[in-house]
Amino acid sequence: MAGRIRVSFHTRVFLTVLLLCWVFVATFMVFQYRREKEFKAQLLDTEMQMVNGQVLREIEEGDSVTYDGPLRLTVIDRGGKVIFDNNSMTPFPVTNHNSRPEVVAARAHGKGYAVERHSESDDIDYFYSARLGEDGTVVRTAAPYTHTLREFLRVDGSLIWVMCLMTLAMSFIAYVVTRRLSQSISRLSRFAAKARRGEPIYNDEAFPDDELGSIASDIVRLYVERDNRHRDALREQQEKTRIKKELTNNINHELKTPAASMLVCAELLRDHPELPEEKRRELLDRLAANANRLDALLRDVSTITRLDEGARVIEKEPVDLVEVIGDVAAECRLRSPLEIRVSVPESLVVNGNRQLLESVFRNLIDNATAYSGGTEINIVVDRKGNIRLSDNGRGVAPEHLPRLFERFYRVDKGRSRTAGGTGLGLSIVRNAVIAHGGSISVSNTPGLTFEIILPVI
Repeated sequence: MAGRIRVSFHTRVFLTVLLLCWVFVATFMVFQYRREKEFKAQLLDTEMQMVNGQVLREIEEGDSVTYDGPLRLTVIDRGGKVIFDNNSMTPFPVTNHNSRPEVVAARAHGKGYAVERHSESDDIDYFYSARLGEDGTVVRTAAPYTHTLREFLRVDGSLIWVMCLMTLAMSFIAYVVTRRLSQSISRLSRFAAKARRGEPIYNDEAFPDDELGSIASDIVRLYVERDNRHRDALREQQEKTRIKKELTNNINHELKTPAASMLVCAELLRDHPELPEEKRRELLDRLAANANRLDALLRDVSTITRLDEGARVIEKEPVDLVEVIGDVAAECRLRSPLEIRVSVPESLVVNGNRQLLESVFRNLIDNATAYSGGTEINIVVDRKGNIRLSDNGRGVAPEHLPRLFERFYRVDKGRSRTAGGTGLGLSIVRNAVIAHGGSISVSNTPGLTFEIILPVI
């Protein structure tokens, strides 16, 4: 067609790739922006929901509301009428509050929040967080939009600059790659045209005899490798899903016993104020013990979940392992009846996370203290990063050894629960060691002996 602008193949390919890159980056930035903003809002809502829950418990127990914190607190009855508001600087609200977004969400889902909404009563913008009680009462807290709160909810702008730089780099790489691709295709096109016309092929435009075969072989090889990586990633994802499902089921099972015991104790204390002081003390002690067990379980679950994310997300730095072992041993001597003996070199530095390394030795010592039945624990470390922690207890039956590092696995379930164990200690030990690039094994000698190897800097 006359007057039609002819665009080269390289230009068309480059513009297409460039457009796809920019669309991808823009989509990712919008998604990341919204996700980070929503995450920060949910984090703030979680903290405010704790206040809402506390006030609801006071109301349900028949106590008067005593909150005097920095948040604005409003209590709304089932009909939408405000029955309590701690804001003494403005007239008491008289409008129906059931149409407020956070109240609507709370009545529909149990809780809700509004990121930024203007209050007509005191002409201030608030972050609202609401929670529904069993009797239809809604407790709502509001945090004024101060400079500090706005800074907290603001999305980190450095992501935009990073993504822009990455986009420019991707654009440059796309230009180079598409230019090289177009040159190869142009050469192939000229070679095919000459071959079709029967023209002689000169060395200046000659195409190597094995070039296409090599390219085809590389394409097939790359496809197979990509397909294998995809299958490996799929299997890994399925395994992670299975482990998470198993962990969730185990956690639910483990939570039932202490939660049920706490509920029984709390109901007895609530419904029988005439109980003797000795019985009340016994119930309170049992309540505290189960609360401590729940706390330990939640902390261990948090640690094991963090380790499941992989070693790449764990912050590491040079750590003196001798100092870590010394600090943990000194701490455990204060509460362990066993004699703890330590034999270590003057210094042994590893690249690791101090908190996780402390949890390794603390869990091993606590495990020996609770279950070994022995009188002493020996920790021996050499300069190569070989660590040997053993006790002189009774050990375990050989069939239990391969499963000691499994989550929630217990050799003696009754004794483990009595001792307050969560069943995650040794699993945390194994995963923490692996996250540091090390290995761990266990054997009977006749007490339990754990042998750990950690890479030394």
